[in-house]
Amino acid sequence: MSQVEDVAQDHLRSFVERIERLEEEKTIGDDIKDVYAEAKGNGFDTKVLRTVISLRKQDANERAEQDAILELYLQALGMIADLPKN
Repeated sequence: MSQVEDVAQDHLRSFVERIERLEEEKTIGDDIKDVYAEAKGNGFDTKVLRTVISLRKQDANERAEQDAILELYLQALGMIADLPKN
């Protein structure tokens, strides 16, 4: 990974951890909104960032189950190709 990617990854992790900490502290929503605004100002997609934070709250098994169901639904709708069988 390049230094630029390392910096972006560290920056993204910082935003995620700050938002999670504020949510744990039950901080006023304005503080959380400020962090999202700052992340957006730094070029991060806040809708995706919210999804990342939501996923991190889930149990790993629950998330894996939901991912499998989502993949099944997308395949059924022809939105992704069938996976090769081993």
